[in-house]
Order: sequence, then C-alpha cells, then structure tokens
Amino acid sequence: MSAQESFVAQFGGIFEHSPWVAERAFDQDPHIALTAGAVHAALVAAFRAASDAERLAVLRAHPDLAGKLAIAGGLTEDSKAEQASAGLDRLTVAEHARFTELNTAYTEKFGFPFIVAVKGLSKDDILAAFETRIDNGPQEEFETASAQVEKIALLRLRSLLPGEDHA
Repeated sequence: MSAQESFVAQFGGIFEHSPWVAERAFDQDPHIALTAGAVHAALVAAFRAASDAERLAVLRAHPDLAGKLAIAGGLTEDSKAEQASAGLDRLTVAEHARFTELNTAYTEKFGFPFIVAVKGLSKDDILAAFETRIDNGPQEEFETASAQVEKIALLRLRSLLPGEDHA
C-alpha cells in the first residue's frame, strides 16, 4: 500500500463519504504530521479549495439528523455515534415528527441536509439551531454548513489521533 493509499484509508471517511478530500490533502503535502490539528488543516484546505459543486456534494453526503437512515440503521458508525450522543436515537414521536418536518423544509430550501456538529449539544439545542438557520440565505447557509462539516471533521480526527489536547 502506498503512503497515499494508507493516508486515504485512515482519513478518507473524515469528510462524510468523500475520500477525495484526503487524497487532495495528501497530494498537497505528503508529509503531513499525523496530529489532529495538522491533518485537519490539510483536509480543510483541500475542502475549501474544491469547487462549490464538490463542496455541495460533501454536504449532500451527510445524513438527515434523526432521519430515515438513522431509523433503518444505515448511518456510518461515526454519524450513528454522533447522533446518539445528542439523544437523537431516543426521540419521542412528536420530536421525530418535528425533526422530519424541519429536515424536509431545510432540504427543499437549501438542497442539502441540515448539518451541525452535535457533540455537546442536546436535541433541544439542535432544534433551536435548526429553527434559526432555516431562515438563513442560501450562501450564508452553505458557508455555515461547510463550517459545521469542518468542525465535525476535527472532532472525528481528535477521536482517531489520541494524545492531543481535546479541549
């Protein structure tokens, strides 16, 4: 296995179903220090250098929060653990209906699912963010969702690369 293949095997899933981000990060700097901060900086640089269409594809690769994939057990292990940490796997019928309603309205408006780094948030925090961000304009929300993807990536890297400050 080449160094690039090894890097992509380890970090290709950090940006949801988008191994090209890790491939491009490695191509830009094949000597990235294997720390959460360095790998994150390289992945984010590759993501930000991508076209809007490529970035949109990354946003669209994310699952709905508490959506059909979660119910059917089709989430990646990272997404499953992240959603469970916020209690999204234990919603009441009414809460699930509200998430479904917001997911549908949000996706219809922006063309990608609502994305938020859920670590440390409760389901009420997430609903409040949902209800606020649905009023954003398209470009503002594209940038907000992209920033959330980058935050999720950092959290995932911190869990993969122990020994760093996890503050």
